[in-house]
Amino acid sequence: MDRSASHELYFSFFMFTADLRPDDVDYRKTIIRHIRELTALGYAGFDVPIAPPAAGGFSGDLERYARLRDALDEAGLEAVPLSTNVGATRRFDPTSEYAEQRQAALAYLKSRVDITAALRGPIMAGPIIFPYNVFPLTDSGEPIWSDALQDWAAQRRDFAQPVLNELGEYAGERGVSLAIEPVDHWEQPAPNHVGEVLAFLEGVESPRLGVCIDSAHVMLGGDGPAAFADHVAQVGELGRIHSVHISPPDRGAFHDSWIPWQQFLEPVLAHYDGPLLVETFNAVPVFHSPLRLSRRKFWIPGEDPAVADVLDAYTVAAKAIATVRDHLSSITSAATGP
Repeated sequence: MDRSASHELYFSFFMFTADLRPDDVDYRKTIIRHIRELTALGYAGFDVPIAPPAAGGFSGDLERYARLRDALDEAGLEAVPLSTNVGATRRFDPTSEYAEQRQAALAYLKSRVDITAALRGPIMAGPIIFPYNVFPLTDSGEPIWSDALQDWAAQRRDFAQPVLNELGEYAGERGVSLAIEPVDHWEQPAPNHVGEVLAFLEGVESPRLGVCIDSAHVMLGGDGPAAFADHVAQVGELGRIHSVHISPPDRGAFHDSWIPWQQFLEPVLAHYDGPLLVETFNAVPVFHSPLRLSRRKFWIPGEDPAVADVLDAYTVAAKAIATVRDHLSSITSAATGP
């Protein structure tokens, strides 16, 4: 059954930041302005990053994000839905061999579920099994790769499964679904593709825990179109596709990118009728190193001076929504026939 026409399009705040700075009253105004400009372009909702604490604990984070949601509501944006993006960290690592660290990771991720619920978000997605952008080393400091990496990751996944299952149960009680995002091997040691998350889910009973499918990671870290379609069908039949991101391989502009639209969208749309997230990582400093960004920054209206011959963030967003809609329409037309 074709469902492409029913999908709302969300926009990722990674175009602007990796930290909403919820206590910063001036930046709240900037967030509100971005949301108003982008909803005018046709975006129905937004995916927002929930930053890890820079130092110390996270006990006050919930209240800070609740105040941000209140500010959005007071600005007349109460009907605008949000989803959240969260990652495990070196400090809060569900795969740790040490039980105390796994429990700390569980408490941390539960706090992010609470924030998602406070923002009235139904989905928390991201690399929440292995710490993002943290690669393992031997005791002598040598990187671990290939067969040794696979063996290491398998053991660490076993440590993480009960942690994530408990997190899924906790999230379900708060009306939140969790979407594990497989991230390509340039950014994370594991999981790198949908099949690896599917294998992980075999040891996790909670249906609130599912997969986030991202086109950029599929291209950069996947097994190929046949395996991708098979894995999507399997996880789709389980009802565990919880989030879908559309992003170019360079994480930049959509209107001139190498996204394999039909091969990516057709298997997904057969099993998923939720929102599609349009995700661009702008070349803001926080993304330079982890994403190896070499392209120029899309200048942000109201924050940056205009740059000649460089697109601004809003123009990139406008071109993106038009591009995604065109491809969805083409796929719909091909499915329905003349």
